[in-house]
Amino acid sequence: MSAASALATLPAGLVWHGRQLAGQGGPILPTGHAALDAQLPGGGWPGAAITELLVDQPGVGELSLLLPLLRRAEAGRWQVWIGPPQHPYAPALQAAGVDLESLLLINPPTPDEALWATRQALGSATCSMVLAWLPHVDVAGLRRLQLAAESGATPLFLFRPCASARQPSPAPLRLALSPQHGALRIDLLKRRGPLAHAPVLLSLHDDSL
Repeated sequence: MSAASALATLPAGLVWHGRQLAGQGGPILPTGHAALDAQLPGGGWPGAAITELLVDQPGVGELSLLLPLLRRAEAGRWQVWIGPPQHPYAPALQAAGVDLESLLLINPPTPDEALWATRQALGSATCSMVLAWLPHVDVAGLRRLQLAAESGATPLFLFRPCASARQPSPAPLRLALSPQHGALRIDLLKRRGPLAHAPVLLSLHDDSL
């Protein structure tokens, strides 16, 4: 019996082909953007892991990208923002449907303290998600964050400069974000499954975020 014939006799779902998207192996959070969900393993954000969002210029639409998830915050659990480059504009967030009562803003004075605060938030099991702006973090720090996200079953959205794409990362999902003709261009740099050969373009209307 040939290898192909032998594989064909195995139960459906047991064999994974390289051309297929892999499963995330954990909770999945729909992004709220159908075109992006179609390109992500499991059809959404990994719910207990790092998602790296690589962007050089804040304000290209990175928060609007996360807005559907921010609107679905679990009652009684924190949305923690650590070290954002600009102070969030509360009226715009509230008008966009974000529950300000659940938002916890932390501005650590040093990169080491920002990394520590991110790990603590992930491991607390009290957060629906953590957003962290950590421009300088080494591979060992990234591994600790990934382990903390897994153990706390909490998604971490990690904002870093685009040059970070040259650095190895344990994050299962890495996206590069940039503006393109009034839309947000999303290049899928890393996902569980085949390489993406074309970017995803999203028209985002919450320009105030």
